[in-house]
Amino acid sequence: MDIDKAIQTMIENLYKNTGKTLEQWIAIVNKENFTKHGEIIKFLKEKHGLTHGFANLVGHRAKATDAASAANPDDLVVSQYKGKENLKPIYDKLIAAVNAFGKDIELAPKNAYVSLRRKKQFATIGPATKTRIEIGLILKGETASGKLEAEKPNAMCTHKIKITDSKEVDKEVIGWLKKAYENAG
Repeated sequence: MDIDKAIQTMIENLYKNTGKTLEQWIAIVNKENFTKHGEIIKFLKEKHGLTHGFANLVGHRAKATDAASAANPDDLVVSQYKGKENLKPIYDKLIAAVNAFGKDIELAPKNAYVSLRRKKQFATIGPATKTRIEIGLILKGETASGKLEAEKPNAMCTHKIKITDSKEVDKEVIGWLKKAYENAG
């Protein structure tokens, strides 16, 4: 999947749906002097009625915390694991497993996690602490079992899996990721 094309389509849809350009939304956000991404999301959803996806796009662009704003998107991943290098092999193993699902996967690094997309986002992977990675999954209607927890790691995901060792990246974890991937197609 072409990340630039997907983002451009979203930017075009933002204008079609709201009558304002991305630049106009960024100017609105910047007038508020928010320091946190979550504050921007809440403001745009509650005060302006934007969907979470559009609010997230505007928030990341306003703070330049998305892959498109970074000179090198890989630098965002390097930054995520600075001081948490012990977790990078887990991330690498998860990404290798996900990339085996198909050629239509887009990795969109942010400051704190990497968004995994197909036609839409299906998962996030990021270091939650210095000793744990969290996988956020979009599995609407799925009952939590095994390693899959019903706790939401963020507003878009419905479930999460906590991983502290690369040995925990097993058939169950990959199966949940694959199910989320298939649901996003």
